[in-house]
Amino acid sequence: MIPAPPLADQIQRAFDQKSVALQKLSESAGDLAVNLVIAAFFVAATFWASGLASRIVRRAMQRLPATRDDATLQGFAASLARYSVVIVGAVAVLHRLGVETTSIITVLGAASLAVGLALQGALSNVAAGVMILVFRPYRVGDYVTLAGKSGTVTKLDLFNTELIDADGLKVIAPNGKGFADVVVNYTDIPNRRIEISYEIRYDDDLDTALEVLRAVCRDESRLLADPVPWAGTTELGPSSITVTLRAWTLLPTYWDVRFDLLRAVKLGMDRAGIRHGFPVQITA
Repeated sequence: MIPAPPLADQIQRAFDQKSVALQKLSESAGDLAVNLVIAAFFVAATFWASGLASRIVRRAMQRLPATRDDATLQGFAASLARYSVVIVGAVAVLHRLGVETTSIITVLGAASLAVGLALQGALSNVAAGVMILVFRPYRVGDYVTLAGKSGTVTKLDLFNTELIDADGLKVIAPNGKGFADVVVNYTDIPNRRIEISYEIRYDDDLDTALEVLRAVCRDESRLLADPVPWAGTTELGPSSITVTLRAWTLLPTYWDVRFDLLRAVKLGMDRAGIRHGFPVQITA
């Protein structure tokens, strides 16, 4: 029978094992602290590099003749470069923290259906953004109605389209709305039609009212001669007759001409003695 080691040897051995465990724990904590510091540096560097890549891509496209004036493509490409750098930086941070990136890819591949369903909205917006760049239903600087909101397009990135409405408010709409829904573009046209309707009373002279509309068109030099301005009767209401003026003008002058025509029609009707028709309520 082997005799037991002396008590002093047992205590020394236990102390040595404890010292080794504490040393390993200290080394692990030190390595973790170093990795966390380096990971934090990677995160900061990633965000800095993503902004730098975005600016470099935008400036490079501004110098190319083919994309110099295309603010829409410049913004989209800059956004794509920024997100690409962020993805690479995230993978580097995970690798530095000891996470096996190959296992992550394997897990994502096995769970591709769930991930696809979870990201279906975001991925559809990315795809819609690409399709908007290809088919160009609108560009940066166009005034559009998108997702029920009207405004000037100021930015098109990887996921969203930004508008500034007439009140100066920022409107953010997903790219999917800009490709899948109806979009009204008020800018991507050379000319625009003005339509002004005016209600007159039944006892007023209809021909005189129509002549007032034609005279207003003749006096307005900013209206186009082709198509020819048109004035006619468009509705016989319960208490009034609606006469309508339709004329075309260049897009940049549309609003000024419309406002001036409204004023000219009202003053012309007053001078001709044509009174505005009002709804009449008949009570028993």
